[in-house]
Amino acid sequence: MIYFSKLKITIVLLVSLLGIVFAAPNMLDRSVADSIPDWLPKKQVSLGLDLQGGSHLLLEVGIDAVLAERVESLQDAIRARFRIENPRILNNQKAIKTDVVVTVNKPEEIQRAADLLRGIDPNFTMEIEGNQIRFAFAEDALNQERESIMQTSMQIISVRIDELGTKEPTIQRQGTDRILVQVPGVDDPERLKEILGKTAKMTFHLVPEDQSSAFGRGRVPAGTKLLPFKDGAGRDGAVPNILVRKRIELGGDSLVDSQPTIDQQSGQPVVSFRFDSRGAKKFGDITRKNVNRRFAIVLDNEVISAPNIREPILGGSGIITGGFTVQSAGDLALLLRAGALPAPLTILEERTVGPGLGADSVTAGKFASIIGLIAVIVFMVIIYGLFGIFAVIALVVNMLLILGGLSLLQATLTLPGIAGIVLTIGMAVDANVLIFERIREEVRAGRTPISAIDAGYSRAISTIIDANLTTLIAALILFFFGTGPIRGFAVTLSIGILTSMFTAILLTRLMVVTWLRKRSPTVLPV
Repeated sequence: MIYFSKLKITIVLLVSLLGIVFAAPNMLDRSVADSIPDWLPKKQVSLGLDLQGGSHLLLEVGIDAVLAERVESLQDAIRARFRIENPRILNNQKAIKTDVVVTVNKPEEIQRAADLLRGIDPNFTMEIEGNQIRFAFAEDALNQERESIMQTSMQIISVRIDELGTKEPTIQRQGTDRILVQVPGVDDPERLKEILGKTAKMTFHLVPEDQSSAFGRGRVPAGTKLLPFKDGAGRDGAVPNILVRKRIELGGDSLVDSQPTIDQQSGQPVVSFRFDSRGAKKFGDITRKNVNRRFAIVLDNEVISAPNIREPILGGSGIITGGFTVQSAGDLALLLRAGALPAPLTILEERTVGPGLGADSVTAGKFASIIGLIAVIVFMVIIYGLFGIFAVIALVVNMLLILGGLSLLQATLTLPGIAGIVLTIGMAVDANVLIFERIREEVRAGRTPISAIDAGYSRAISTIIDANLTTLIAALILFFFGTGPIRGFAVTLSIGILTSMFTAILLTRLMVVTWLRKRSPTVLPV
């Protein structure tokens, strides 16, 4: 155990040096660290929500609303099928949660009606009950739909948060229909809520020329709907609502890009958009056939703009005007780029952590770490003398390795993570204590210094590995089954266990063996 090959010495020194290099950027101001060339390590430890401040949101995904849309689409398809084939067969139909019940006029016509509706939607199963046909969402299709909605929602939330320029957000699924979002370092939590809360479903509708039918007689004509202007601003600021056709001429799913810009004529902030080839062709056809008609741009059932089509727009791009500010134009462009959420989101829980509280936690964590480090240093030097100094040097390197590992992995450091580091400070010297006590026993038994050191390391190594391995297993279990702060604690504890084993078994032993070869002592200072 006292023999070190040149390769092993090189590896120990190289790992220690890399730990110091990767930890070094954390000693610099963030602005200074960002100016370091990309080919050098420049990453700093990412602080979690409880240390940096930010927003914590628990969102509920409105899956039932999407399922209701699917049921409504099925009802429309059933009505259309009967209207084309045989309108007299149908008596009525109604939706019951995720089921649709179709009632025919006469029981003897039930088979003919079933033949008409067979295969109308593969996601629904069809059963005949008397003079009724029941369509039920297939269990596999229902589960697949729920899973698809959740996955898509998490992806779009992630894109929207990334577009805001935040670092290290936490987006986790909780249960069947909830998503936990933690965004450190958010300066404006209200803006974050507005960005995440919008479904951002954009559609284009033609506007009927006769608007008086809705306002004069107080009723909405068939095939149209009355929608409010965004922020209550309508034509000349006097009309808060506008009548639009229900039919969607073009959907926002054809958009490929959207950017905030400034209108060259008015100097006002606007949002430019661009369609894909299919959307561009359809947009061109619509504008060519409807010159001098108004075309409403609807976002989440609010009209954000309803301009006149002055001429055909054939390039597949255009601008949205609507009295935007620079920020609101940027937010709308962000939403359109990220895409529409498949389901509405409801904020169930909201917490905002101020940066002052995080700064206090960091200060308290630093203080606790320094006190713990000093206490361990004093204890080791008093009890084990020169060997204690070797253990202290290894402990300092161990702290740098942990810091370098967190920086390299870009793991998020939370308040429980700091607790894990403080715990690691105490655990890091456990292995040295076991080894040094074993060396003491061997010295008392009359062994020579070389023999005592060799026996101390060889006989204590199995105990050290067993103890650290069981702790590492516990930390891994916490990481895989825990959430949030628990995982932060598990990460720092796991890294600390690995680095402490390295420093205790290899680095400290290298220092002891090097001293032993150079001094050849007759008495060990332990």
